[in-house]
Amino acid sequence: MERKIRVLVAKPGLDGHDRGAKVVARALRDAGMEVIYTGLRQTPEQIVQAAIQEDVDVVAMSILSGAHNHLFPRVTALLAEKGASDVLVVGGGVIPEDDIPFLKEKGVAAVFGPGTPTGTTIDFIKANVKRL
Repeated sequence: MERKIRVLVAKPGLDGHDRGAKVVARALRDAGMEVIYTGLRQTPEQIVQAAIQEDVDVVAMSILSGAHNHLFPRVTALLAEKGASDVLVVGGGVIPEDDIPFLKEKGVAAVFGPGTPTGTTIDFIKANVKRL
């Protein structure tokens, strides 16, 4: 039996709004994935530590605060430093379209904005996660 896709859902930074992250976490779980939710106000270091400890396939971050251009690349850089660059990193939240190319250049595989159907996120993860 194939192991379930393990996803860490994280809220980096000082953003205190997590309804969207919880909706995505539930949709991923309902799609058969194993979901670990870190809670609010996580540092990039905490997110990466949890990702490694939980041996996840995906880190899915949600942000509304506008700090995505700092926090998302910090997570991808730390994952690479820790030898976990094979972890798929996706982001979501209120992120301007103009910022998406920079985030992708920094290792964020996809960015899902407000109103993205959860099925789109699920399909992307299933198609792009590296399975051993």
